[in-house]
Amino acid sequence: MKTALFTGTFDPFTIGHADIVRRALALFDHIIIGVAVSELKHTKQEADQRLQTIKRLYDDNPAVEVVSYSDLTVDLAKRTNASCIIRGVRSVKDFEYERDQAEVNRQLGGIETLLLFADPQTAHISSTLVRELQFFGQDVSKYLP
Repeated sequence: MKTALFTGTFDPFTIGHADIVRRALALFDHIIIGVAVSELKHTKQEADQRLQTIKRLYDDNPAVEVVSYSDLTVDLAKRTNASCIIRGVRSVKDFEYERDQAEVNRQLGGIETLLLFADPQTAHISSTLVRELQFFGQDVSKYLP
C-alpha cells in the first residue's frame, strides 16, 4: 500500500487543502493528514480542535487518516512509513519555500516530496486570508469544506 503524508498547521483547513487531499487520493492508497503542533507558528485554533475538525471531514473515508505531530515532518514520515510527502503549491513564493523544504526532507530522511499545484479556483485561498476575514467578522464558509 502506497501511503502519502500531507502536513500543515491547517489553521483552518480550507477547500484548497481538501482539494489537494482529493487529488492525492487518486495517486495513493492512503493519505495521512498530519496536523502540525508548532510553537514557531502562532495558530488561532488549538491543535486538538483542528485535528477533530479535519477528522470529521474524513470520518467516512478509511483511506484518510488524521494525526497530530510536534516533531519534524520527516520524522512523522518515518514513523508512518509514508512513501512520499505531498505539498500544495499556490504560487512561485510557495514553490520556492516548498523546494527548500523538500530538499531538507530528502537529505534528512531520504523521502521525496510531490508538489501538487493548486486548482486555479482555489489558488487565492490561504489559511491566513481566512483567519483575517474571520477576524473582521466576514463569513468564510465558502472557503471551508
